[in-house]
Amino acid sequence: MGLLLKMEHVRKSFGDLEVLKDISLSVEKGEVVSIIGPSGSGKSTLLRCATKLETQDFGEIEYGGSFGLVFQNFNLFPHYSVLKNIIDAPLKVQKREKAQVLKEARELLKKMGLEDKEDAYPYQLSGGQQQRVSIARALAMKPDILFFDEPTSALDPELTGEILKVIKDLAAEHMTMVIVTHEMNFAKNVSDRIIFMEKGVIAVEGTPKEVFGSGHERMQEFLGKFNED
Repeated sequence: MGLLLKMEHVRKSFGDLEVLKDISLSVEKGEVVSIIGPSGSGKSTLLRCATKLETQDFGEIEYGGSFGLVFQNFNLFPHYSVLKNIIDAPLKVQKREKAQVLKEARELLKKMGLEDKEDAYPYQLSGGQQQRVSIARALAMKPDILFFDEPTSALDPELTGEILKVIKDLAAEHMTMVIVTHEMNFAKNVSDRIIFMEKGVIAVEGTPKEVFGSGHERMQEFLGKFNED
């Protein structure tokens, strides 16, 4: 095992609102960590600080490798084909050999069930297909750790399952992942560890069994709301 992410005493405020209050957590190689909690608890801000989209006000963040990020709204380049969306960064940023990058991109598309879509443009794809392309694009950079920010929140319920299956398959391959999600059953089934956030702090942390079985009042209230849906 090796430590891929370590956050120590991280704080982040927007104006007078302290969104993250003294957050410390670490992620080991091969671990799948899900972050759950009510809206406004700081989940996405935590992820944005971890992936350098936001700069924390206090605290240290250390990395033991490279990372990729899959956004909730896909963030594909609309004027690029599916294939170009995937190969662009490995070629331009990592300066890798084109033949090898193309080969790996096509393998990723096949893995995502999109081998017939390489010449399509994002607008020609369903939301689920676009999200699979964005996962392939993140994987093409060969990250050591992959972050997901609510990867199914922009999708219709029937498309959610196909994305969760892709993430489950990655978990089976021991891909290190940190997933902000509101899919409780998925988090329970796929995670090694779950973090429940509430008002900018980590309120409960542990295995799925420990977290979902926790007597923490706010956790139970939160789960109760989900069980009513």
